[in-house]
Amino acid sequence: MDNLTHTLVGVALSRSGLGKYCPRAGLLLIIAANIPDIDMVSMIQGQLRGLEIHRGYTHSLIGLPFMAALAVALTALFGWRKLPWRVAWLIACVGVGTHLLLDWSMSYGIRLFLPFSSRWLYLDLFSLTDWVMLAVLLLALAAPFLNRLVSEEIGDRSGSGRGFALAALLFIVVYGGVRGVLHQRALSQLQSRVYADLGPPLQLAALPNSLNPFSWTGIVQGEHAYRLYTVPALGQFDPTAGAILYQSPWNPALQAASDTAPFRYVLYFSRFPYWKKDPISSEEQLQLITLSDLRYGSPGESFVTVKALLDLQNRVQDVGFGPGALTSGR
Repeated sequence: MDNLTHTLVGVALSRSGLGKYCPRAGLLLIIAANIPDIDMVSMIQGQLRGLEIHRGYTHSLIGLPFMAALAVALTALFGWRKLPWRVAWLIACVGVGTHLLLDWSMSYGIRLFLPFSSRWLYLDLFSLTDWVMLAVLLLALAAPFLNRLVSEEIGDRSGSGRGFALAALLFIVVYGGVRGVLHQRALSQLQSRVYADLGPPLQLAALPNSLNPFSWTGIVQGEHAYRLYTVPALGQFDPTAGAILYQSPWNPALQAASDTAPFRYVLYFSRFPYWKKDPISSEEQLQLITLSDLRYGSPGESFVTVKALLDLQNRVQDVGFGPGALTSGR
């Protein structure tokens, strides 16, 4: 989930009543709700390295208590104030826990059980930014200020904002449940169809829309192709109407590319890996192999894209990560 949403959840938790148990609880919960993303510092080593490190140990259950302790230490440092460490740590655990839950709810996934299991877990309920959730949290943030202005105007006492915070948190829980029901309906639509041109599906998914909970992106993987759909959760859809993407059959060039470290990691990370082999360049005597994860866009445009340049003997000449990598090899 985006960090603005994580931050607003931390603010709502503080205002909901947790703030009274610890000094600087608002700052503590904001830091705790964001602290697992400290692993993003790995991006300074490059996008691929960032992809490898992100949502690893800092997002695992075994890492939760350590992330909470770090949040308490940073709050004490920034706030120049001693804290009741045990209470502060428990409150920070709640903040870190909301981060893990929200990230688990997405399609990006989370590795909760590192180091015992490196399996990615996904609920496919929310996009990176869910605009409905964000709007409700922003409203809960602004409501006390608006209420104060009205109260000053009429000479009445203004509230603390606790009611708005509790309402926003309750909405997120209910909204997540509703999205879960709609997701299951969209998934059932995909699972109940026959895909004559694909054969038996190897896997399929219904991925969320960031604004419309009634519309989902369907991906159905066959042995040699994919079907991409817009799936209405409350309606019917035509299994022959989706765009079809045929991918390159497995060959020595793809095997050579898959043996490189960047391709191995992207294959581990990707849920829907799409292979493409471009025509051989007669002038440079090279061929371009592209691997993309279709969760994040069309082939070659997905931010999870890795490319390799091979010669005619299928020897790897160069490897690059990102949709704009190795464009000179075309």
